[in-house]
Amino acid sequence: MQEYTAELHIHTVLSPCAEIEMIPPLIIQEALERGINLIAITDHNSSANVEAVQKAASGSGLVVLPGMETQTQEEVHVLCLFDTLDQLQAWQEVVDQRLPAIPNQADHFGEQFVVDASGEYIRSEGRLLINSVQISIDELVMQVHQLGGLAIPAHVDRQAFGLIANLGFVPPELEVDALEISRFHSPEQVCQKFPQLKSYPLIQDGDVHLLEDMIGANLFWIQAPTIAEIRMALRKEAGRFCQIRTDSIKIFQQC
Repeated sequence: MQEYTAELHIHTVLSPCAEIEMIPPLIIQEALERGINLIAITDHNSSANVEAVQKAASGSGLVVLPGMETQTQEEVHVLCLFDTLDQLQAWQEVVDQRLPAIPNQADHFGEQFVVDASGEYIRSEGRLLINSVQISIDELVMQVHQLGGLAIPAHVDRQAFGLIANLGFVPPELEVDALEISRFHSPEQVCQKFPQLKSYPLIQDGDVHLLEDMIGANLFWIQAPTIAEIRMALRKEAGRFCQIRTDSIKIFQQC
């Protein structure tokens, strides 16, 4: 098994709420400096900068998973993670068909920049990305799984766009792969407040909108950085497993 230190929730300058520093080369540099070797790019309802980050990481030893943070019609944020750009593009087509065609107001919501691997400007995304896609969370999970991806509700312990805050609980029939908690609470604190979460695999991410938010709290022991291996680790199958790193000296707390 190999050890991967992972940050699976990173925004680029394509997300209007992200800082201008969130460009491919700086994301890669920050991750490597923090000892992170597995990341996912998860902009709001869009995947246009994923390939640029992958190109920026080429030869660095850092694996970049294609992903997206999709907002469902219930206003729940879900991390959708894939192995390939083709899978992500197929998911993007679903999202594009169901995302309202509302123009972005950059002076109010923020710029939405598509960039190249060096961080140079290519274009601005005209449609406002921070809207709900007209898809239920049940359908999202089903379709992401059909494409071979992982579906992980994001920052479930938060009020804003969190699964528990918006639905009141985690629906038991919802076949999510894991639940993400925010960087603001420990797994112990979250499970004490929401006992239902003890039944689910948990990951913890920085929801990175500026470089200093990158925490690399997830440790995976897997044979390769693939969706299938990560899924097995979340389920603790075939010797794979994962833990949340709760401090810088690798003391772990499972929930």
